[in-house]
Amino acid sequence: MTVGLEPSALHPFMGQDLPHLLENQAARRGDHPFLIYHPVAGDPQTWSYAAFHEAVTRLAGGLAARGVGLGQPVLIHMDNCIEFLMAWHACSRLGAVAVTTNTRSSVDELAYFISHSGARIALTEPCHAANVIKAGPDLAEVACTATDGGETPDTPPPAGLTPFEDLAAGDPALAPLRAPEPFAFNSVQYTSGSTSRPKGVVWTHANALWGGRMGAFACQVGPEDIGHACLPLYHTNALSYSHLSTLWAGATLVFQRRFSASRFWDCVTQHGCTWGIQIPFTLKALMAKPVPANSFRLWGLGGVDPPTVLAHFGIPCLGWFGMTETVSLPLVSTTNLKSRIGSMGTPTPGYEIEIRDEAGAPVGFGETGHLWIRGVRGLSLFQEYLNDPTATAAAFDERGWFKTGDRVSLHRTGVTFEGRDRDMLRVGAENVAESEIERVLLATGLVAEVAVVGKPHPMLDETPMAFVIAAPGSADPRPALFAACADKLASFKRPETIVLVEDLPRVTLGKIDKKILRQRAAKLAREERSEKAAER
Repeated sequence: MTVGLEPSALHPFMGQDLPHLLENQAARRGDHPFLIYHPVAGDPQTWSYAAFHEAVTRLAGGLAARGVGLGQPVLIHMDNCIEFLMAWHACSRLGAVAVTTNTRSSVDELAYFISHSGARIALTEPCHAANVIKAGPDLAEVACTATDGGETPDTPPPAGLTPFEDLAAGDPALAPLRAPEPFAFNSVQYTSGSTSRPKGVVWTHANALWGGRMGAFACQVGPEDIGHACLPLYHTNALSYSHLSTLWAGATLVFQRRFSASRFWDCVTQHGCTWGIQIPFTLKALMAKPVPANSFRLWGLGGVDPPTVLAHFGIPCLGWFGMTETVSLPLVSTTNLKSRIGSMGTPTPGYEIEIRDEAGAPVGFGETGHLWIRGVRGLSLFQEYLNDPTATAAAFDERGWFKTGDRVSLHRTGVTFEGRDRDMLRVGAENVAESEIERVLLATGLVAEVAVVGKPHPMLDETPMAFVIAAPGSADPRPALFAACADKLASFKRPETIVLVEDLPRVTLGKIDKKILRQRAAKLAREERSEKAAER
C-alpha cells in the first residue's frame, strides 16, 4: 500500500498547475526581475517575470508546432543556462514531460535515459550535442542552442540540428493555457539508487507547486529576496529549493553556469544576494577564500555543522534534508537554536518522520537508525519511478513509508545525519550507486568478482575504489577496466583506484565484507595524504 489522495480529497493545489503559477506571477510581478543569469564571461542577463513568461510561451508554441503535446517526454540535456529553464517550463505549459539528465553522463548512460523515458525530441547545447546524437540515433529531432550558456562553443554543433532559436520564436497561439491537472506528470529526473541503473523520479505539477511553496517557507524567501544558485539545475537542489522557491515567492534568482570559488563572491556581492544554498564541496572551496562584506541573511546546508559555518562566514545557516523523491525539505533546522554537527533539523509540515532500527522498531534519543518518511504521493512525495512499478512498490513499506537510504540519529534538538546506507557513495554533489560501477566492471568479462567502496577524498568526500578478482586467464585487466569505465560511466562514477586481489573478505553466507574493504580504502587514502605532505 502507498499513501495517496482519495479522488474527493481536498489538497493545496486544487485547480492549479505550474503554468498557472508562472502566468499568475507574470501578471502580479510583471517587470520585477525573476532570473538573472551571471555568465562566465560577459554581462549578466536579466528576465523579468513577464519577459520570461512570454519567452516560455513562444518556446512552447515552437515545440507544439513540432508535435510535442500532452504526456510526451522531451529530453533536456543542458548545463545551467536560461534555455534550460525556458525548456522546462515550456514542456510544463504543453502538458509534456521534461526529462532532465546529468550532463556528465556517458553516452551509454544517456542512451539509457533516452530509451527508458521514450523521449523523441531532445534539447541541448553545442558542448553536449555530439553525445546526444550518439546516444539517440533514433531521436526524431535534436534542437541545439547557439552558445554554451552564453559562451562561444569550442566546437560547432554537428550539422542538421534544429536551431533552438527557431523553436524559441514559435507562435504563442499554439500553446494556450490548458485546464489545470495538478496530478499530471510534469517532469522526470534520473537519480542514482541502489540498483544497477538510475531510476526516473516522476514529479507531478502538484509536486512542483509543493516544492515551491514549502521551499519558500523553509528558506524564508520573500518577494524582495535575491537568491543565488550555482549547483546544477538537473538536480533537485537548484531546480526545486532555489528555482521553484523563488517562483512561488515572486522573488529573484541569480544563477551561474557552475560553481566557481574564484567567481562566487564577485557574483553574489554584485547582485546583493540575500540567501543561497551550499553543500560540503562548495563550503570547503569557499573556506579557502577571503570572505568579503555581503548581503547574505541565510544559507541552507545539508549535513554540515551550521554553527561552524556561521563562525567562519558570519552567515546564519539552516541545516536540512531533502532528496529528489521528497521534492522539498522534510527536515529543516532553525537559526534560533544551537545545532549539532550534521543537524538536519525537525520535521516540516506535510511530512511524517520515523527512525527505525534494524528490526524496524523506533529508536530512542541518542540512537541511530534508518530514516523513513511518509507524505502524499504526487504531492509531498514523488509520484512513481518512471516505467518501473517494481522499484516503485519496493520503495515503500506496507504502510506507505518511504525508505530514504540514510542513517540518522535522534536527539532532543532534532535529527542528525550519520551517513548513507553503505551501497551508496557521495562524490561531491553526486550520489553514486556502487552497483552501477560493479555492473560495468563485471560486463567486461575480465573479472570474476568485484566490490566497489568509497575512498575518502579531501574535497569530494569520497571517490569510487574497486577491488577486483581477475577472471581466469586475465593477467592484469586494470587498463581495460579503466577504459570500460571511461566509456560507460560519467566521470564522477569512474573508479579512481582499481586494486587487483586474489580474494575478497567475506561474512556469513559468503557475502563480501565491504566494511573491511572500506577500512583498506581509508588506510590507502591516509597513506597517499602522508606521501603528498612529505613531498611538500
